[in-house]
Amino acid sequence: MEPYVRTERSLSLFKRLCYAVGHFQNDLCASMWFTYLLVYLHNVLGLQSTYAGVLLLIGQIADGICTPLVGYESDKTLSGICGKRKSWHLLGTLSVILSFPFIFNPCLACTDNTPQWAQILYFSPFIIVFQFGWAATQISHLSLIPELVSRESEKVELTAYRYAFTVVANIAVFTVAWLLFKFQSQHNLNPTVTDNVGPVDVPLFRNLALIMLGIGAVFSVLFHMGTKEGTLASERESLLVSPAPQEAKPRPVFRWKCWLKEPSFYQMAFLYMCTRLIVNLSQTYISIFITASLMLPKNFIAIIPLVMYLSGFVCSLVMKPLSRLIGIYITYLLGLMLVFAFGIWVYVAKHMGADSIYGASVLLGAGTATILVMSLSMTATLIGDQTQSGAFVYGSMSFTDKVANGLGVILIQSLRPCNDEACCPDCVWFYRDVMAVVTGGVAIAAAICLFTIITWPIKIRRES
Repeated sequence: MEPYVRTERSLSLFKRLCYAVGHFQNDLCASMWFTYLLVYLHNVLGLQSTYAGVLLLIGQIADGICTPLVGYESDKTLSGICGKRKSWHLLGTLSVILSFPFIFNPCLACTDNTPQWAQILYFSPFIIVFQFGWAATQISHLSLIPELVSRESEKVELTAYRYAFTVVANIAVFTVAWLLFKFQSQHNLNPTVTDNVGPVDVPLFRNLALIMLGIGAVFSVLFHMGTKEGTLASERESLLVSPAPQEAKPRPVFRWKCWLKEPSFYQMAFLYMCTRLIVNLSQTYISIFITASLMLPKNFIAIIPLVMYLSGFVCSLVMKPLSRLIGIYITYLLGLMLVFAFGIWVYVAKHMGADSIYGASVLLGAGTATILVMSLSMTATLIGDQTQSGAFVYGSMSFTDKVANGLGVILIQSLRPCNDEACCPDCVWFYRDVMAVVTGGVAIAAAICLFTIITWPIKIRRES
C-alpha cells in the first residue's frame, strides 16, 4: 500500500465560512422535504397517507442507493477543473435545482380524475433526480472535512460551523413559510379559507420552494469560489520532495474493502443511523403532530420548527468548548438525554397547549443539534488520515440512515388508523405516540450503541 505521513492542516475563518455554506442549498431543500412533504402530499394534493409515505420511501431508497455509489465514485474520480469533490458537488447542485421545483408543484398533466398511482409515477423521476443530486452534494461536502483540516478539535469546529448553517437554513425556511402564511391570511378574502392546511396552499408551497432554491444557489456559488480543494494531494507531493522524519510512522492507505473489516465502521454506522432516525423522523412528523394531534393553526407548522432550530443554533455555539471540556461521547449522551426528555414530555402531557409545545420543541432542537454534530465529528475521527476513502465512509453511513428513515415512514403511515381524522378518535393521538416512541425509543438504542463505543473506542484496528 502507498504510505503517507500526516501533516497539520488548518483553515482561516473566511475559508471555514465558505466551506460551511456549501451544504446550505441541500439544507434548505431537506428542511422542506422532511418537514412539509407529507403534509403537502396528503393535505394539499389529497394523496392517501400510504401513497404519500410511498413517495417519501422512494426518495429515501434512491438517496440510500446513490449515497455509497457517489462516495465510491468520488473517491476514485480523478481531480477535474475544480477538484473531484467539488465536481461532484457542482453536479449535485445542478440536479437539485432542476428537479426540486417539480416536487412541490402539482402534477402538470393531471386532472381531478387522474388516479393517485399515476401521480406517484409522475413525481417519482423528479424525486429520484433530486435525491441523487442531494446525495452527490452531501457526500462530496462531508468528505472535504478530513481533507481540509487535520486536528480533531478543528474537525468538530468545522462540523459545528456546517451545522450552524444547517440551522440557519432551517430558520430561513420556517421564517419565510411563516411570512407566507401570514401574508396569505391578511390578503385572502375567500371566506372558505380556514386555518387548516389544504389545496388553497398550493401556491404557498410552490413559492417557498422557488425562494429557497434561489437563496441556495447563491450560497453554492460562494462555496465554490471560496473553498480550495487539493490540500491532501499537495501534501503528498511535498512528501516526495521532503522525506518524513524518522519518528513519523506512515500509515497504509485504506480502500473501501478495508473498511468492511473494521468493527468501528459498523459501530458508527448504527449510531449515525439512530441519530438520523431521531432527527429526520421527528422533523417529518412534527408538522403533522401539530396539526392533527394538537390541532393548532397552520402557521404553527412554521413557528414550532423555527423555535426548534433557534435552540439548535444556540446550542451549536457552545458545542466546541463543551466537547473539549467533557469529550465528544459525553456531549453526545447529553444530547440524547434532552431528546429522551422531549419524548417523555410529549407522551405524558396529553393535552399540550401552545405554551407546552414551545418548551418541548426547545428540548428537541437542542438535543438533535447536539447528537447530529457529535455523530458527524465521530465519523470524521474514524476516517482520520484516510481521506482518500472518506466519501465511501460517509456514503455508507448515509445509506443506513436513508433506508431506515424511508422504511420508518412507510411503516408509520401504514399503521395509521385511517386517512380521515374524523373517522376515529385514535387518529388524533396517533402522531403524539409516534413523536414519543421515535425520539425516546431510538434514543435508548443510540445510548446502548454509544456505550459500546465508549468501551471499544472508535479507531482503525487493522493496518492492512
